[in-house]
Amino acid sequence: MTQSAELGPDDRVLEVGAGSGYQSAVLGEIAADVYSIEIVPQLAVRAGLTLRRLRYRNVHAIAGDGHAGWERAAPFDAIVVAAAPASIPEALVEQLADGGRLVAPVGTGADQTIFRLRQTSGGVVSEELISVRFVPMTGDH
Repeated sequence: MTQSAELGPDDRVLEVGAGSGYQSAVLGEIAADVYSIEIVPQLAVRAGLTLRRLRYRNVHAIAGDGHAGWERAAPFDAIVVAAAPASIPEALVEQLADGGRLVAPVGTGADQTIFRLRQTSGGVVSEELISVRFVPMTGDH
């Protein structure tokens, strides 16, 4: 998913689903700034503390519902979603910068596919990448 997001060194990235902070750190090694949101408050706190201890000054973690994204920090050059919503939340699409990419597993149960969306001047272009199975995205749908 990180490779599919086509990250560059100047990119601002939103990660939905911080978990332990591992993916946040990977993204922080590639991109200029990473904003990671995690729905489980204890995980968000732990990820934030771990990232600070490891001196990732360009990675920011908060607790919140990933369906809403992180509007205050938008727009993003890339958004990487680490849990499967039934459909891509419109708020995330709205927070993409021009040329921005969103990579997310989408679907329910065993029927999930990673999609890459690209924000273009003509609208959003969607591409199916691979069948997968992720945990369901929780929060407001």
